Amino acid sequence: MFGWIDRLRGPADPFEQPEAAPRMRGFREVPAPYLPGPEQSAPGNLPFATIGPTGHRERMRARVLEHGASTLADYELLEMLLFLAFKKGDTKPLAKSLINRFGSLSRVMCAPQLELLETRGLGPHSVVTLKLVQEAGVRMARAEVMDQPVLNNWDRLMDYLTTVLAREKIEQFRILFLDPKNRLIADEAQARGTVNHTPVYPREVVKRALELHATALILVHNHPSGDPTPSRADIDMTQEVREAVSVLGVVLHDHVIVGNGRWLSFRKEGLLR
Repeated sequence: MFGWIDRLRGPADPFEQPEAAPRMRGFREVPAPYLPGPEQSAPGNLPFATIGPTGHRERMRARVLEHGASTLADYELLEMLLFLAFKKGDTKPLAKSLINRFGSLSRVMCAPQLELLETRGLGPHSVVTLKLVQEAGVRMARAEVMDQPVLNNWDRLMDYLTTVLAREKIEQFRILFLDPKNRLIADEAQARGTVNHTPVYPREVVKRALELHATALILVHNHPSGDPTPSRADIDMTQEVREAVSVLGVVLHDHVIVGNGRWLSFRKEGLLR
């Protein structure tokens, strides 16, 4: 089932067992043995100075059942998610190491799939678990804005767009298609580019708006640098799209640029002429 992942990954990681696991029946991922002792030291200036000691699965489950998942620290939440892939063994060292490597729980969840697969201690089952949880979060955020007039639910819309785009490492251009009541018909990724450029073709935007019978649009893209300040190319492209769709009576409400924890609205900045 996961043979295609093997071809993408290249040589098997010696810490993931067994070597040909994705093709074997009864495959079980095993957490990487970071150190033989009960506790491992991590380099300085990282979230966790140590990534031990070992295991408490039953206590963790009981704690969630008795007090709720909100009582868990980020590394504990990640540790418990990894329980689903690693049926035995202590996943706390791996959870802390992942947060040390990527910087936070959200960055672990949003890390590119291939980068996760190349990470020592992870394998197909654990990466699929993380990506399923990420997608569940995106769909929950989307559900909060679907069938709602988005202009009257701006904070929820920004929460959704931040969930989808804030930690993307590649620039992505999306369009929100709206109906006559400004309710979201569809949110579609139109293009993915490089770390600082995404090609956008106004004629394709117009074509898709007609197909969906949209009467208004909101353009959205991310800046992987984290700075949502628009470039001259961003401003010019927005004007080109606005002029193209206005010929058909379609309104461009806004263009939102999402950074890391920040966003910018063209309309609020007076950039929509």
